[in-house]
Amino acid sequence: MKYHIPQEVQTITQSLERAGFEAYIVGGCVRDLLRGVKPADWDVTTNAKPDEIQQVMQKAGFKTFYENEFLTVGVVRMKESISEKDAKEAPADVIEVTTYRAEAKYTDKRHPDVVNPATTLQEDLKRRDFTINAMAAKIAANGVIEVIDRFDGQKDLQENSIRAVGSSKERFTEDALRLMRAVRFAAQLDFKIEKKTQESVKREAGLLRFIAKERIKDEFSKLLTSDKPSYGLELLWDLGLLLFIAPEIEEGFGVTQNKHHIYTVWEHNLRAVQHAAENKWSLEVRMAALLHDVAKPRTKEGEGPDSTFYNHDVVGAKMAFELLARLRYPKRFCEKVAKLVRYHLFYYNVDEVTDSSVRRLMRKVGPEDMEDLIRVRMCDRIGSGVPKAEPYKLRHFRFMVEKLMRDPITVRMLQASGKDVMEVGGIPSGPKVGFLLNILLEEVLDDPKKNKRELLLKRIQALSVLPASELKKLADSAKQKSSALEEEQVQNIKKRHYVK
Repeated sequence: MKYHIPQEVQTITQSLERAGFEAYIVGGCVRDLLRGVKPADWDVTTNAKPDEIQQVMQKAGFKTFYENEFLTVGVVRMKESISEKDAKEAPADVIEVTTYRAEAKYTDKRHPDVVNPATTLQEDLKRRDFTINAMAAKIAANGVIEVIDRFDGQKDLQENSIRAVGSSKERFTEDALRLMRAVRFAAQLDFKIEKKTQESVKREAGLLRFIAKERIKDEFSKLLTSDKPSYGLELLWDLGLLLFIAPEIEEGFGVTQNKHHIYTVWEHNLRAVQHAAENKWSLEVRMAALLHDVAKPRTKEGEGPDSTFYNHDVVGAKMAFELLARLRYPKRFCEKVAKLVRYHLFYYNVDEVTDSSVRRLMRKVGPEDMEDLIRVRMCDRIGSGVPKAEPYKLRHFRFMVEKLMRDPITVRMLQASGKDVMEVGGIPSGPKVGFLLNILLEEVLDDPKKNKRELLLKRIQALSVLPASELKKLADSAKQKSSALEEEQVQNIKKRHYVK
């Protein structure tokens, strides 16, 4: 059967073969070709040593780099002689070409103590994780490939099965991250984990303690960005892995809710993240959908239809940030997800939400993140079992956000600056400037029409004669007024949702 193999991949394998070496595409790209899916990246394995690979590739016109201890040479695209069309079809900036590698001892359950070159393809394939990733293929002419399948990978592909190569215990003790990879592949491919492999995952789950948080984070992100994250999360829980990744999420298992919910906290969160996946939304939205109610088990009071979850949004934001920071997600990512969790209960009744309240929410969340906040709310709704993710009143809220997007919600968006305050009001740099700007902002939040330079300059003149203590009182009063108005609206929706 013919397959589309990028010209650069063919050139790499052909160049190695002409130089007297063996060369095969291997692993995930072979798996994806056989599934009829375009490979995301391409890997080549060969009996050539790294220095020999570099010599052959450089002679063929490729740039290479070799900066690791794993016998892998990076071949950088693009060879000048390859057409522009082929360059556009090339799926990655780097194609990894690796010398055959043999079995090695993994004392730390993470990295081989030493990486030894192997002499045969068989030795290389038998050290790989799962049968569907342990196939190689020789590229013949015109896109025809000859598959080398020593461990029944094609059979497992047909049966939608994830099965370890050889001894599953050995594979998992070599590199404990494979425990998560089994689940991630199941979620990505919508496969089942073969019984013996699954039993081994369960037995060896504690080995995840040896794995660096950064590696766990990468696998967890891949699982969440798969098409079936809810399935993957269920497997993580069932196989005992979630306890070593994010035990806070596991706390929701079996925790019932009140009369407004038909699902447990666990079921609700899984349905929420699955809705985000079905809409192809970002990792931030998926993570926030998964974590938006993470604090409910810890804030729950009472049982039955009138149980409450007071402050679960506030507590949940803190828990989400700490969880993600522990997994080594970037600080900006942690902050955004925590923010989406914190404000996911925003109020949006058509006849009660005012322009100023929406502006204040936009000020806290940030205009750039309002759409993601709405998406998290839609996930929350679907997770609760309602038929519509976006009812009319939420569409109306979205309209208000878009309409108000140009209105000022931060001091920087005022038509007067701190410099204007100092020049027009004759005020030196200091706290008094900030007090005055915050007074102006609160006034503009109530009435955007006041955000005109000439009006603001006049207001600066009028306010600047007041002493700093009086300005501070006005600034504090303005903040308290806005906070009180916002809190009143927040409390209304929290009462309806049995939170406060």
